[in-house]
This record gives sequence, structure tokens and C-alpha cells, in this order.
Amino acid sequence: MTDPAKPIEATLQRWHQMVAARDMRLLPDLLAPDMVFRSPFVFTPYQGAAKAHALLSTVIEVFSNFRYHRSYADASSAVLEFTADIGDKSCKGVDLITFDAEGRIVEFEVLIRPASALNALSQEMAARLALKGAALK
Repeated sequence: MTDPAKPIEATLQRWHQMVAARDMRLLPDLLAPDMVFRSPFVFTPYQGAAKAHALLSTVIEVFSNFRYHRSYADASSAVLEFTADIGDKSCKGVDLITFDAEGRIVEFEVLIRPASALNALSQEMAARLALKGAALK
């Protein structure tokens, strides 16, 4: 019998390696094609791996001093607590990640506080996504 946590452990290990290297090129391999990304900026979730890849690849460029502090994972989900800076603002956040049986990410939700840091992140993300021509609608 296969341990259901093994694919998730492998995905999380690859995730942490990508974030530490600030290189999200391998991210598409970790995402289910029809995944859902829940942004702290908008009510309606983003559908699909391409949009999630665009958002996550951009936010890793915006954040400085990004660091995970605590994590919890079970057979189908993970909670990763982080801190980061956006310009002169500091934030604290949580990534809520849900996986399928193969360990691919099927849902990724981000929560960030305080509002001043979230606003700074929103402005910087909008500017960078516009420069990249990322279509998220």
C-alpha cells in the first residue's frame, strides 16, 4: 500500500526548493491543470494552472526577505506560515494548499496581513503583471 502523504511530501519539498531559489520555472509540473488560486486581492478565484503560475512567479519577484516559519501537512493539504517584505512594508501570511492523490496542487489560497502590506503588494503585483502582459481575466 502506497503512503498517500509521499506525493505531497515530494511536492512540498520541490515547492520549498523553488521558493528558496526564487525560480518558479518548474512550478507548472506541480500544478493540476484545472487548479484554483484564491488571491487575497480579489473575491473571485483564478481558474487554471497558467494563471496561478503567472501570479506565483510574479509574487516571488515582489517579496524580499521571504521566509517560511511554520508548516503543517496531512494527507491532502498543507498550511505554510510566512513573513516577507514588500518595499518598506512587512507582512505575515499563510499559504493554504490542497493536493490531489498525485501530489499536484489543486487549490492554493493566500492570506496576508496587515492591510498596508497587502495594499503595497497589490499595487506592485498590478504593475508587474501589466509589464509582463499577463492576462488573468
